[in-house]
Amino acid sequence: VAIPDSVTSIGNNAFSGCSSLTSVAIPDSVTSIGNNAFSGCGSLTSITIPASVTSIDNFAFYGCTGLTSITIPDSVTTVGSYAFYNCGDLTSVTIGDSVTTIGDRAFYGCDSLTDVYYTGTKKQWKAISKGSYWNNNVPATQVICKDGTVSI
Repeated sequence: VAIPDSVTSIGNNAFSGCSSLTSVAIPDSVTSIGNNAFSGCGSLTSITIPASVTSIDNFAFYGCTGLTSITIPDSVTTVGSYAFYNCGDLTSVTIGDSVTTIGDRAFYGCDSLTDVYYTGTKKQWKAISKGSYWNNNVPATQVICKDGTVSI
């Protein structure tokens, strides 16, 4: 799927349940990814979130079992609840230093997630508001920040 530059928001449930969707190109015009936008897209293996996106809403990539890595740009301030819930093949995530909130169970059940990178400092990481069980059932035990590591 190639989303045209005229699109500014990927709405709620836009591609939900598109189990055969393997790739999507999100243009720089998009500023938000809605609730359940890509939930259940089990064949989606990678996605690039452009720097224009400021919010990833609840359940946005819920159950994207084929997703292996994700980079959350420095423009994103909120990662919604259940955003990457049960993305079982997700092994690596990079979180930008503009993130101020990670919702409940955002990475819950990402049982292959071993590498969590954060582009800010340890102090900034600790200041992020993290919802309950945001990292439950995640094997990663630390976040790698630009000035060292923080246990999670």
